[in-house]
Amino acid sequence: MEILKTLKFVSIILLAFFVVIYVVVISYVYFNQVGMIFQTASLPKEYQFEYQSKFEEINVKSFDGVNLNGLLFKAEKSKGLIFYLHGNAGTLETWGKIAKTYTNLSYDIFILDYRSFGKSDGEIENEEQLNKDIAIVYKTLHKRYPENKIIITGYSIGSGLAAILASENKPKALILQSPYYSFAELSSSRVPFFPDFMKKFQLETYEYLPKIKAPIYIFHGKEDQLIPYENSVRLSKIIKKNGHFYTLNNQGHIGMNENNDFQNQLKRILE
Repeated sequence: MEILKTLKFVSIILLAFFVVIYVVVISYVYFNQVGMIFQTASLPKEYQFEYQSKFEEINVKSFDGVNLNGLLFKAEKSKGLIFYLHGNAGTLETWGKIAKTYTNLSYDIFILDYRSFGKSDGEIENEEQLNKDIAIVYKTLHKRYPENKIIITGYSIGSGLAAILASENKPKALILQSPYYSFAELSSSRVPFFPDFMKKFQLETYEYLPKIKAPIYIFHGKEDQLIPYENSVRLSKIIKKNGHFYTLNNQGHIGMNENNDFQNQLKRILE
């Protein structure tokens, strides 16, 4: 009898121990999830961007007064604008290098540094805040370009944000590079013990694509180890007749803009 009582007591102690450990881990992930998703890096306010291409530095005040910084690269005899949302790492100091891929095809390209990236102020808190930032910046660029000449483009983490933006506006087209089917689902493969309702970023791309009437172009590297290729395969099955899916063989997650096959398809899209 005493042995049973002892075993029961030990079981309760062990259960309590694991519950405490779980709560501690969950709390840590909850309060640090932004930093686990976004690899932010800042640049001094006096930093001078150096690119051979012609560009204009643009600053936009967001809904809460935070300054958002971006670069607008300009093409000769521009046909329109690529509104580009980059990945979860890097700043305009490096992302600006992709501009020539688009300006060489006669499209201006605007690249935004999210808050806390580059020379943009503030701190990222959640998905709603980030979408508000992007919507305000998009509206600012829309004053310069008619929407039927704006192509929204998103890479990696930016793909879900781009899909949301396109669903709320009427761009000429949407280009997704290495997109995820659902960021909430993707993150579960990294932290399966973390409940979805506590995630500050759901970014359910699959929910927004059917709402978009403009042509949708999806590109994904077959060798992508960060966001598996199957994500785009699943997305391609839910987009309507306006959807186009391109597989890039021997392409990983990084460097798609430099991929020759991507550039050739992009040329056809932007003609």
